[in-house]
Amino acid sequence: MDLALWIAAGTLALVALAGGVSKAFVPQAKLAAARGGEWTADAQPWFVKGLGVLELLAAAGLVLPAVTGVAPVLVPVTAVCWVLLMIGAMITHVRHGSANLVVLNLAYLAVAAFVAWGRFAA
Repeated sequence: MDLALWIAAGTLALVALAGGVSKAFVPQAKLAAARGGEWTADAQPWFVKGLGVLELLAAAGLVLPAVTGVAPVLVPVTAVCWVLLMIGAMITHVRHGSANLVVLNLAYLAVAAFVAWGRFAA
């Protein structure tokens, strides 16, 4: 079970890292032109960059506390925050006509819920 939780948290961390880097460092016009990024055309630049920073923090929070042994409770707390972020992402994708991405967000949500459940129970 511990191995499955590490794999799940590591996978989510990679997803968060990729999303965070793209939102924080890729120009908004380029994001808006990409599949799944259409919603950024209507968003304020500070909002998109802020989400990118939050995703970068999530990438760290899903792995580093457990690796270092410093405040490991932050791993499930971060996973719960990721669940909330994915709910917002699903709402945003539906509103902007990208409902097909909701399934992907739902998968990420399920993995995050598994990590939260498994790490809170440990």
